This record gives sequence, structure tokens and C-alpha cells, in this order.
Amino acid sequence: MNAASWISRHVTRLLPVTRQGMASGRSAAPRAGTIAIAPPDSAQAERPTRERLTANLRHKAEAMSPRMLRRTLDELKAIIDPQISEVEGGRRAQVLIQRYTRATLGRRRDMWLLMSEMFTADPEKVRSAQAKFAAAVGTPDEAAAEVQYRRATVSPRRRLLQRFSVLPEGIRFLVDLRAEMQPALKQDKRLQALDVEMEYMFSTWFDVGFLELRRISWDSPASLVEKLIKYEAVHDIRSWDDVKNRLDSDRRCYGFFHPRLPDEPLIFVEVALIDHMADSITPLLDEKAAAADLDKATWAIFYSISNTQNGLRGVSFGDSLIKRVVETLSAEFPRLKHFSTLSPIPGLRKWLNQNAQRMLALTPEKEQGELGRAAGFEPPTAAHVLRALDHVTSLDARSPLRRWLLQCAAHYLGRELGDGKPADPVARFHLGNGARVERLNWLGDPSAKGLQQSYGLMVNYLYDLKRLDKNRSQLAEGKIAVAGVIEELQFRMQ
Repeated sequence: MNAASWISRHVTRLLPVTRQGMASGRSAAPRAGTIAIAPPDSAQAERPTRERLTANLRHKAEAMSPRMLRRTLDELKAIIDPQISEVEGGRRAQVLIQRYTRATLGRRRDMWLLMSEMFTADPEKVRSAQAKFAAAVGTPDEAAAEVQYRRATVSPRRRLLQRFSVLPEGIRFLVDLRAEMQPALKQDKRLQALDVEMEYMFSTWFDVGFLELRRISWDSPASLVEKLIKYEAVHDIRSWDDVKNRLDSDRRCYGFFHPRLPDEPLIFVEVALIDHMADSITPLLDEKAAAADLDKATWAIFYSISNTQNGLRGVSFGDSLIKRVVETLSAEFPRLKHFSTLSPIPGLRKWLNQNAQRMLALTPEKEQGELGRAAGFEPPTAAHVLRALDHVTSLDARSPLRRWLLQCAAHYLGRELGDGKPADPVARFHLGNGARVERLNWLGDPSAKGLQQSYGLMVNYLYDLKRLDKNRSQLAEGKIAVAGVIEELQFRMQ
């Protein structure tokens, strides 16, 4: 290479890039007599990680320079160097954790990209193992070839995560890392490999067999009680009196704990022990109400279940939590015969805003007329009915609007499926555990949040221990288990 071409190539890198050049993926030379203006950082196209690793200069928006990126990659690779011991690998991982905690968000993101893109399985080894497996199908070597094929597909990324995990602070570090990475996933698909790998590893490390069920009471350490206040996701805890009420003698609160995160509940459930199936959250959260008589309690009402670790998204242990709690409560209180939830319907209002016209089409003509007169417009349109429902707290028991809203909710919970699963996220959880839709409760949650999510409606999901497996099988066939009262409310399908 002569000096002129070398100078031309390297000086070009110093020139600002025009928007046209960025869009085409090339550096555009400025026109004669003009100055090319570099776009702001947010508009600047990102270079692929592999290109950055071979570059000499950093683009303005890039957190790590190419040299720093290469050094970080070398440090990550050194952690899983097959020539070093587990102890040395752990020491190197610990050094990188310390560096990560001091890094800016931009540099952390660059580290995520390196872990996601640069630690993939060797494609040649995968192809070779796949070919050997295909050739061995139907022979005595098939089983061994299948194992070798699976081994070949395992990425070095998994080994890297394992090296971090053995450190005392390693699990906490990885869970927090994945939580911090979540907002970036939608904008940057390159991070998906790391996210999926971590979800897979966490599903193993946080298997329910490794988790401990512990009761959380008013006598628990204050730091643990404070975690309830921090992580409560269904009904916000307003004060210490509020949390004390939820831990009173007629209540139980249980959480799953991992031995590597001993002071951090991964998920917790709040239970009220009463003599009926609750139809409103208000009395359960009443701080001044007297404790229920446990000798008369025949119902256990699960009224709040909260996941605490965003980094464990996709790792399911809520169903196991409920089963373990039912077993624990049944042993402590033999009189308990019924297990139910009092649950929000967080997706109802949004769904109805999008489907009100379709629901009106399912409404019989006579009922449409009554609905129109109640909404003040005949024939009623989706917009008029939805506007009338903004005043849901003032509707009396005989209002056609009230009945129509209950019909829509029954349809939403009992018939609306997405990818074969219930449309509502809370329904998806409980119905997937084998519960059934038992009853709708008018203004069960009159709080601002309850009105915003579901016009104040709440639902009871019943856990009939003898029918859980049957209900799950029924759901797998695309049919949701509902009580007769819910079935009667549903629109008659044409």
C-alpha cells in the first residue's frame, strides 16, 4: 500500500458523515466547496460490533473505543480460558464485575453486545455434529451422536455465565445485569441471544427444587418487610399500618427464597383467611377492620402475587408457589376447604377500547336499544358506550351498561385467546395453573388504578384441587374453564 492511499483511507475516517452516506452505510465524501455536518448521536448509524473490533477510531456515539472493546473482549475470553483453573477463572470474573459496576450505561451495553455476539457456538462443529447425528439415526450410535450434537450447540456464552455464577455475588450480578438490559432489548435485537441464554440458565438455577418457602410476618426483619413495600405490584402499600394489616393474625404472606439471595424474596403471595369468597379488595385492605376469626375461616383468598426480580422475567415459579402455600395452609388450618383469588383484570379496559364495536355486534338487537338509551344515543356506537362507562361508579344494579360491561368481561376472560393462551396476563397465569373463572365482582377495586385497568371489576379464580389437571388439559385444547354464572353472562356466539 502506498503512502497516498494510506493517508486517503485514514483521513476519510476523520471526516464527518452526511445523512445520505449514513443511510447507504458508506462514508460520503463532502461536495466541493461544502462542509459535511455530522448528525446528532441519536441519528448516527451504529456500526456492527465486529466492525468496531477491527477499527482504529471510535465514532462519537460509541461508548467504548475499538481498543477498549478489544481489551474487554480479551478479558471476557480470559475468564473461560480452558488452560486456567476454576479459581483463576473466578478471580478474573470478579475483576470484571468490579469494572462493570463502575462503568457507564453505554459501556455496560457494549459489554452486553460482546457477550451476546462474540460467544456463539462454532458453526463448523455444529454442522459436523449435525451430519454425524443424521447419519447415525436408526443405528446403535444414534443416542451418543445426539448427545454430541447437543454439546456442539452449547455456546461459550453459557460457560461465561457459569463462571460468574459461582462467585458469592455472581447470581445477584447476573440477575441485575439482565434486569438492566431489558429496556434495550426492543431497540437492539443483537442482545436477544444473551437474554435468551440467561433466561435458560436462570430457569435451571432457580428451579423450584432449590427454592425455600418462607413465611413473612410482622416479626420478620424490618429489611425484609421493607421489601414487601418496595415490590408490591398489585395493591400499593400506603403505610406501615397498611403492611401491618396485611401481616395480621388472619393473614399469611409467603415468599420463595433462593440460597444465593437469602434476604430477597423472588416472588411473594398475600393471603386472607376468611369465611367467604371475597368480592371486594376494600375490606381486605381496611387497616381499621378487626382480624377475622380463624376458627371460622374456610376460605383462603390469594389477593396479591408479586414478582420482585425483573431480571428473572420468563422464569416461572408462581404456580409452584401457590401449590406449596395451599399445602402449608391446609396443614396449619384443617378447616380451610376453599382456595380462591381476588384478582385484577389489568387488560380489560384496553381490550374493550379496541373491541367495543365487535362486542356491540354480538349484543342482541333488543339489548342494543336498551344500551343506546342508557348511553344517550341510538343506535349506540362504541364511542358513546365507552364514554358512558367512564361514569361506571354511578351505574345502578339494573343499568343495561352495567350488564353489558359484565358480559364483555365474561367474554374477555372466558373466550379471548392469543396464541392459544388467555388474553389477560393475570388470567393466563391462574388458568394456566388449573384454576377456573368463578365470579365477576362489580367495583371490586374502586381505586383509581382499578378503574383505569378494568372499570373497577375484579374476578375470583377458583382453585378446585380435584380439577386442576382437567382444567389445564382443557385449556391446552383451547377451552377456558368457567363457572356457570360466567357462562351465562357470555355473549351467545352467532
